[in-house]
Amino acid sequence: MQFANPYFLLLLLLLIPYILWYVLRFRSSESALQVSSTSAFRHAPRTYKQFLVHAPFLLRVLTFVMIVLVLCRPQTSNSWSNRTIDGIDIMLCVDISTSMLAEDLKPNRIEAAKKVASEFISGRPNDNIGLTIFSGESFTQCPMTTDHAVLLNLFQSVNCDMVQRGLMEDGTAIGMGLANAISRLKDSQAKSKVIILLTDGSNNAGDISPLTAAEIAKTFGIRVYTIGVGTNGKARYPYPVGGHIEYINIPVEIDEKTLASIARATDGEFYRATNNDKLREVYQEIDKLEKTKMNVKQYSKRYEAFALFALLACLFLMLELLLKETILKKLP
Repeated sequence: MQFANPYFLLLLLLLIPYILWYVLRFRSSESALQVSSTSAFRHAPRTYKQFLVHAPFLLRVLTFVMIVLVLCRPQTSNSWSNRTIDGIDIMLCVDISTSMLAEDLKPNRIEAAKKVASEFISGRPNDNIGLTIFSGESFTQCPMTTDHAVLLNLFQSVNCDMVQRGLMEDGTAIGMGLANAISRLKDSQAKSKVIILLTDGSNNAGDISPLTAAEIAKTFGIRVYTIGVGTNGKARYPYPVGGHIEYINIPVEIDEKTLASIARATDGEFYRATNNDKLREVYQEIDKLEKTKMNVKQYSKRYEAFALFALLACLFLMLELLLKETILKKLP
């Protein structure tokens, strides 16, 4: 712990003359009742009030000390630490096109994907994980990080309404999403570099072919695990009509051939997730990936720590007032 305003500690020097004044005043104080001899009281039992006679003074001193410490602004100190952990570098590449609102997975594809992926992230605390999202275009939602609290917070804000509100173009640009994830992994020094690509459609947008992106991934030693999410046949889809929602059945069109080719070209695997349980099984399978050692630098943030001293100052002051107005109250 360190102080932001240490020069306030000089105020503690004021306690020296105050203590001297109190001692001299106590010794020179006259008795309220004078008697010729105190021998009759020599063997009288001592009461608890005699032990508490100096308690208000001590509490006042402690209150002053606590107030001075509050003024000094005690803080936890910043610290850096380096440690070696077991983990791999992973980029999650998630489709957020409007078709991900289909409700063949519960409550819908995008929410099911977020929930299972979040469980996957929480189960791998040592991994360096990032997030790329794509529809008709792609961008990085979160660069690779071991601070999974930040990653999960950003992941929860991902939704298909980003496309519905016009923040992103609609469509399924698998090649663009994959290329974006590759750009985050290509300079990684980890022994194992992985992309987990999840989509519910076939490539119909973007300037980069999925297979071309797969070849680029292979060049950089990146393995791609592809997941086709959606039931077989048709899926229930919420379609906005006027001011309300109507449900229609849309065909499930997953380009399994392309997804399998991407996985095969990069020594990865292709999985088909037709329901929530199957999707969870897919991530559990990927969870068995090899691990590699990597160096992590951790930073500790500085926090204010004056609250405890302020609380103690209030407590000591209240105790002093309570004693002076009850047990040790003096009559005129």
